[in-house]
Amino acid sequence: MTDLIVDLLGWTGSIMLVTAYWLNSKNRISAQTLLYQLLNILGSLLLMTNTIYYGAYPSSSVNIVWLLIGLIHITAILKNRHKTI
Repeated sequence: MTDLIVDLLGWTGSIMLVTAYWLNSKNRISAQTLLYQLLNILGSLLLMTNTIYYGAYPSSSVNIVWLLIGLIHITAILKNRHKTI
């Protein structure tokens, strides 16, 4: 059962990352939006859970970096929102 849950988390994370990339590539959302960054952060967390569980450490490393980039940008987005309020 645990393998199934971890696999579902991994697939959900993959879908989230690909969706963010697709929407950005189609100019539906900007990389500077909260939605784009949340899709990347949550997708990375889910994929990171999957890759750590299966011992795929190179992929885990990429997802950690992806997550950190998303957190840095989401912090900037939220700071800019507070400046305009």
